[in-house]
Amino acid sequence: MYYSTGKSHEKETNMSITKCSEISHFNHPQHKLRFEYSEFPFKCDGCKEIGIGSRYKCSKICDYDLHMHCAIPSPSFFHPFYPKCSFQFLSLPPGETPRFCNACEKSVTGFLYHCFSCGFDLHPCCAKLPMLLDDGETKLYLYRKVSSPCHRCGQKGRSWSYRSKCKKYNLHVACVRDMIVESWHEVYVGRSNGKKMVENNGIHSLKNSLVSVHNSSRNNKGGKVRKCCEIAGFALQIVVSAVLGDPTALIAGIAGSLMSRA
Repeated sequence: MYYSTGKSHEKETNMSITKCSEISHFNHPQHKLRFEYSEFPFKCDGCKEIGIGSRYKCSKICDYDLHMHCAIPSPSFFHPFYPKCSFQFLSLPPGETPRFCNACEKSVTGFLYHCFSCGFDLHPCCAKLPMLLDDGETKLYLYRKVSSPCHRCGQKGRSWSYRSKCKKYNLHVACVRDMIVESWHEVYVGRSNGKKMVENNGIHSLKNSLVSVHNSSRNNKGGKVRKCCEIAGFALQIVVSAVLGDPTALIAGIAGSLMSRA
């Protein structure tokens, strides 16, 4: 699978995802964090968003996990969508006013990239979303705004979107996050004595719950949403993997049949 991030954005992204087997992190200084790859979902203790697959986990007994992008952030970076902005990495949102990610529209409560000049905010994983997703058969380009309706919600505008090269398929980053969050209760049971509890079937459970969310959404719209096609299946696979912060073959496979079913 091929991912392109643009020139300056690519440099920053590559910096932030360089793997190390073990790191020290300012937000968890008492123990080292070890790189691991697991099929079990987790909630990132940095940005407070959902993750799965690659992560940095406390080498001791602490229940502490970080996305790759949160574990090894760029101190600052420039994004192609905001050429006049300089985004700085912060461990907490500035000020007292609730803040929202300009990419996915979801609240920002932990690690973020912030532009002090414009006031824009981005989750670390949203900030590093590739400008091009290409699995060899389907190419999806990241847009700040598109005039076409989203394949899932049927609305125009809203958040950043991935759009197919043929321009017939469009998927909001916000809608992908909605699907993941709505299905999260199936795999993220809750906290017990400070420990995150997840079902033992990991990725399989997430896949099944996402299928249920998609089918329910499709049925509730009473046929208003176009019939799902093969390109939608490929698209959702690679967009989900990017949004979860782990663009790998294993993670891409969790959604392989979500939208390819007629």
